[in-house]
Amino acid sequence: MPSTKEIRLKIKSVQNTRKITKAMEMVAASKMRKAQERMRQARPYGDKIRNIAAHLASANPEYKHPFVVKRREMRNVGLIMVSTDKGLCGGLNTNIQRALLQRVKQWESDGIKFQATAIGNKGLGFLQRLNANVVSSVVQLGDKPHMERLIGPIKLQLDAFAEGRLDAVFIAYSRFVNTMKQEPTIEQLLPLSAEMLAQSEAEQRAYAWDYLYEPDAQRVIDELMTRYVETLIYQSLVENMACEQSARMVAMKSASDNAKKLIDELQLIYNKTRQAGITKELSEIVGGAAAVS
Repeated sequence: MPSTKEIRLKIKSVQNTRKITKAMEMVAASKMRKAQERMRQARPYGDKIRNIAAHLASANPEYKHPFVVKRREMRNVGLIMVSTDKGLCGGLNTNIQRALLQRVKQWESDGIKFQATAIGNKGLGFLQRLNANVVSSVVQLGDKPHMERLIGPIKLQLDAFAEGRLDAVFIAYSRFVNTMKQEPTIEQLLPLSAEMLAQSEAEQRAYAWDYLYEPDAQRVIDELMTRYVETLIYQSLVENMACEQSARMVAMKSASDNAKKLIDELQLIYNKTRQAGITKELSEIVGGAAAVS
């Protein structure tokens, strides 16, 4: 049985750990609210640009942007993996890595090659362990990601698809459902499906006008489609960041609760050990007194 000194040191160590996890829980809760607000603010822009892109695409049926042209067969694909830069966020990264590993095995069995772009340290390390062809990466985006840092890495994938070197582009990220639930998601980003550019009747009435194009319709549609795809990737990134802070808050709360339970158990062991020591000392005193008398 450990001594009372060893138990006291263990209790002190767990208490110090609990202070850290409690502080990290509070920081994650604060960042989570900001990340969720950033996620909600990005959605109206995405909806607006989607409607304009859909309206322009239907208004100019004679021109089809490369992003909406479906390939006959899939031999080479691009992958954009969104992950976190830091750990201590539960199984968030593990879940998306597990889902992506199954998809990669399926691609390999179908004879499909892929090239990858990593957003986040954890995803970059995972792809390197897979010996994947990582053509670009961006890490340490911070709590407020800026679009200009994303454009360069993802442009390699978009240009490869537009030039016909890729037959599809997929994006893997964690979708924010609520604070307690985050879903690993792998979606086809390119070519853009008809569902992604579909408009409801209300939206069609709201955008029932034509535009004056400067310099011409093709260039405007090209630029708009690129901005729309970049917006989809940015939306995936801010959702993943909201998932990260939510998962970290839950993980740190669980760690704090477990630390409290461990402290209670150690305190009980300490009290029993101390009581046993006192009882032993009293027994020795009483026995010695009886021997003397």
